[in-house]
Amino acid sequence: MNTVLKDATVTVPLLDLKAQYKGLRDEIEIAIREVCDSQYFVMGPKVLELEEQIADYSQAKHGIGVSSGTDALLVALMALDIGAGDEVLTTCYSFFATGGVIARLGARPVFLDIEPDTYNLDPQQVRAFIQEHTEARKGVLVNRGTGGRVRALMPVHLYGQTADLRSLRNIADEFGLALVEDAAQAIGSESPGGIRAGATSDIGCFSFFPSKNLGAFGDGGMCVCNDDALAEKLRVLRLHGGKPKYYHAVVGGNFRLDALQAAVLIVKLKYLDRWTAARQRNAARYDELFNDAAGKIKAPIVRPGHRHIFNQYVIEVERRDELRAHLNANNIGSEVYYPVPLHLQECFSDLGYQLGDCPVAERAASRTLALPVYPELTEEQLQFVAHTVCEFAGT
Repeated sequence: MNTVLKDATVTVPLLDLKAQYKGLRDEIEIAIREVCDSQYFVMGPKVLELEEQIADYSQAKHGIGVSSGTDALLVALMALDIGAGDEVLTTCYSFFATGGVIARLGARPVFLDIEPDTYNLDPQQVRAFIQEHTEARKGVLVNRGTGGRVRALMPVHLYGQTADLRSLRNIADEFGLALVEDAAQAIGSESPGGIRAGATSDIGCFSFFPSKNLGAFGDGGMCVCNDDALAEKLRVLRLHGGKPKYYHAVVGGNFRLDALQAAVLIVKLKYLDRWTAARQRNAARYDELFNDAAGKIKAPIVRPGHRHIFNQYVIEVERRDELRAHLNANNIGSEVYYPVPLHLQECFSDLGYQLGDCPVAERAASRTLALPVYPELTEEQLQFVAHTVCEFAGT
C-alpha cells in the first residue's frame, strides 16, 4: 500500500457512536420527548410502529419487539417448545448468547464447526452430524449418543453476512427441524435472490444493542416470523405468558421492549441503508489497501449474491494478539470476536467437547481481529489503520 506518515494525533476508536449521534441529536430528542409527553414507556404505539417497520424491512409478516437480542433467541426457542431432552444444532463460533439460551431452557446445544472463509456454520458439518450421529425414531430425530431429541437448527449470520441459508433450510426441511436465525449482527443482510435475514426461517432474531448497525440507547431486540400462530405465541410469551392480562395458560417471561428504545430505533432505521452503504465502502477501501499484503493479511470475503452489511470487518493474521497491542499503541481500537469458541467454554465442559473438535473455529479464535469500519470513518483514519496493520505485517 502507499506510504502513510504516522500521525500521533490520529485516533481511531473501534466504534464512534458520538459521531453518529451528533447528526441525529435533534430528531432523537424530539422522538424521546414525544414518549415522555405520552408517559407510555413500555410497549405501546411506538413499539407497534417499530415492529411494523422492522417486519417490512426484513420481508417478514410479523415483528415482535423484545427486551434484547438474547431474549429474542430465548423466546424464539420457548415458542418452539424447546426444553429438557431436546437438542439444538448450532455454531461453535458466536457470541455466548447463542449457546447460552439453549442451555437456559434445559436443552443441549450441539456445537458444530464453521466455514473457513465466512466463519458461519458449515452446512456440510450439519449434514455430517445428522447422518453420522442421529436416527429417526417414531418420526423424531434422535441423537444416538445422548438420546436427545434433535429439534432445531440455529445458524448465526456472523459479522453481517448471512450463512448458507439455502443449504441449511433444505437440511431443516429434510429432517423436520425448526430453523431459527440468529441475525443479531445482520439486520438488512441478504442471501442470493435478495432474501433478507430473518425472512425464510421459522423465526429470525435481531439485536439492537448499541454497537449493532441499528443500535438503540440500551438493550432491545426483535423476533420476525411469517406464521400467524407462532407470532401470537411470541407475543404472549413476552408478557409472562398472560392472555388475557393476569390469566396464564403458559409460563413466559418479561421480554417487553421499552417505548423509548423503539422511538430511537424508528429514527435510526431511516438511515440504516445509508450507513450500510458507508460500511460497505469502508470495507472495499480496506480491501484495496490490504491488496499488496494478501499473503499476510486475510481480508473478509463476500459470497457472490450476498449483501454483507459489515457489522464487523474482520481480518485474519498471524500473531493476532501482538498486532492488537500494536494497534492499541497507535490509538486504534480493535476487538477479538471471539477468543474462546463456545464448545471450549468452561460452563459447557460437561458436554464433553475437547480441543480439536472444531478445528476451523479454534484456528479463527486465535487469528481473527475486527477493525474499525463504522460509517463515519474518514479516509485519513482508514489509511492510518491499514498502514499500521501492514506495518506490523511487514508489507
